This record gives sequence, C-alpha cells and structure tokens, in this order.
Amino acid sequence: MAEKQSILGRITQLAKANINALLDRAEDPKKMLDQLVRDYTNSIAEAEEAVAQTIGNLRLAEADYKADVDAALEWGEKALAASNRADASTDPAEVEKWNNLAKVALGKQMSYERSAKTAEPMLESQREVVEKLKAGLNQSKEKLEDLKRRRDELVARQKTAAAQAKLQDTVSSINVLDPTSELSRFEDQIRREEAMAAGRAELAADSFASQFDELESLGEQTEIEARLAALKKKD
Repeated sequence: MAEKQSILGRITQLAKANINALLDRAEDPKKMLDQLVRDYTNSIAEAEEAVAQTIGNLRLAEADYKADVDAALEWGEKALAASNRADASTDPAEVEKWNNLAKVALGKQMSYERSAKTAEPMLESQREVVEKLKAGLNQSKEKLEDLKRRRDELVARQKTAAAQAKLQDTVSSINVLDPTSELSRFEDQIRREEAMAAGRAELAADSFASQFDELESLGEQTEIEARLAALKKKD
C-alpha cells in the first residue's frame, strides 16, 4: 500500500508542478524547459510502469476473487447434490454418508465465501487507487504536452526576437551610412565634371572663333597690300 501511495504522490507532484514559477527562476528558460521535458518524460515512463504493475496486481486479485466466488458456488452445488442424495436414500448409512459429504461441501463453500468477502474491501480500495493513478497519469501527460507547447512557443519567440534584433541592427547601420548623402556627393561630383566639360567646350569654341577672326584679319591685310601694290604701279 505504501508503494501505491508513493506512486500516487509522485504523479500528483508532477501534475501540480508550477511551470511558470520554475521558468521565472530560470536563467535560461529554454534550457530549463528542455530539461523539464526530459525529466517529465522519464518520470511519466517510470510512473506508467508502476501504474501498469499496480493494475496487473489488481487484475490478479480480481481473478482470485472471481475464483473464490466460483468455487463457493461450485461447492454449494455439490452440497445441494449430496443433500439431495441423502434425502433420496432409505439406507441410514447412505443418508449419513451423503449428509456428511454435504456438510464438507458446505464447509468448503463457506471458506471460499469468507475469502471472497475478505477480498472485497481490498479490491475496492485497489480499484480506487488505480483510478486515481490513471487520472494522475493522464494529468501528468497533459502537463507534459503543455510543457512541450510552451517550449516550442518560447523557441519560436526567441527566434523572432533574434530576427527583429538583426533587422533593427541592419536598419541602424543603414541610417548611420545615410545613402542619400552618398548619392548627393556623387551627384555633386558629376555636376562638377559636367561644368568642367562645358567650360572646356566653351574655351574650344572661343579658340575656334578667334582663328576665323585671324583668318579674316589676314585676308584684309593681304587685300590692303595688293591695293598698295596696284597704286604703286600706276605711278
């Protein structure tokens, strides 16, 4: 009986364990949840073995009880049969013989009835214990499933938080670099290069025009020289 109470106590402790309180005290909740899942799984496996053994013992006791009940019925039938034979006989010796056999059978019947009657309260107690063990074991299994869900939820939240932190770091680094200012500097550089090219083009155009001016000036001087030469010939 003490063993049954010990089993029931362990199962009850598992079922009533306050996961939230355990997590609040944990430095690494995920690591603790993994350990709790392992501990719960092992404890439940041990409890299942113990409960199975308790149920097996109950079934054996029930079988013994049924055997006593059946034996009591059987010996009652034998007592009745022997009594009927005694009542049917006219021989005093035969009557005594069958009546004695009926008494022996009745004694056997009473013995089995006492054995069955003694077993009844014990069987009832064992049945109650088994039902409590089953209920407690089911609660512990539900607690284990809840524990696994909590662990998976925590892992998912941790991954999400890590992803958000990484994204925030990326955004922060982008803000620090300020790509718009980089583009502005690049645009300023291009504008300066464009202005330089325009200036060179303008200078080139001015130089080209001056060459034409020199050519026109040269042509005019040549004509003056020609006319001067013509005047001298007239003299």
